[in-house]
Amino acid sequence: MARIVTFKGKTAEELQQLTIDDFSKLLKARPRRAIKRMSIGYKALIARAEKAKKAGSAKPVRTHVREAVILPSWLGMTFSVHNGKTFQDLPITMDLIGHRLGEFVYTTKHVQHSAPGIRATRGSKFLAVK
Repeated sequence: MARIVTFKGKTAEELQQLTIDDFSKLLKARPRRAIKRMSIGYKALIARAEKAKKAGSAKPVRTHVREAVILPSWLGMTFSVHNGKTFQDLPITMDLIGHRLGEFVYTTKHVQHSAPGIRATRGSKFLAVK
């Protein structure tokens, strides 16, 4: 049986019919407050996303606004979110709605340390290889 993905009991079609104010009533307090007190950059991002959606552009919308709450009108779009060094593509699906863009684009990488390498400290060459 196919899994029906919903957000708070509403399907994707029902969510896309809602206004931003109606959608914010479905959210928890912190994202609802972020939508209520939108920054200038967040408002500009919404305008650029709407423009790209109307144009039917397949190019991702590039942004530095990591704190933007993902809206249902962005379903199916791709955003390039800045991680501090590069832009990483983030396709918007039903599972991401209500979260922030920055939650899915990490700013740090996992570091695995191994044996001392070039320019290691002088004392580190005496560590056991085991």
